[in-house]
Amino acid sequence: VQLQASGGGLVQPGGSLRLSCAASGEIFIINKMGWYRQAPGKQRELVATITSGGSTNYADSVKGRFTIARDNANKNTVYLQMNSLLPEDTAVYYCTGGAAWGQGTLVTVSS
Repeated sequence: VQLQASGGGLVQPGGSLRLSCAASGEIFIINKMGWYRQAPGKQRELVATITSGGSTNYADSVKGRFTIARDNANKNTVYLQMNSLLPEDTAVYYCTGGAAWGQGTLVTVSS
């Protein structure tokens, strides 16, 4: 399985971004997909996960601001809608699916 993440970039505080992650090479629906992030000098941390049944889990720091969802047509594609972004959300964001990890996409929140 290969995961391809996209959608990162530079955004001002209070702004929004949507990350996408598409899995290829897997013919079955991946049960759990999610996003982690790693800020400079910090350990990688969970952002959000979603199961094939739609159950979600969020880090406390992003609850109410971020939404994870799976594509209705292609269940092995996952999105992360990030609203009300804060400078502390700056990190490289990685998607996961099963045991696979994507290459990471950089999100920078700065004025």
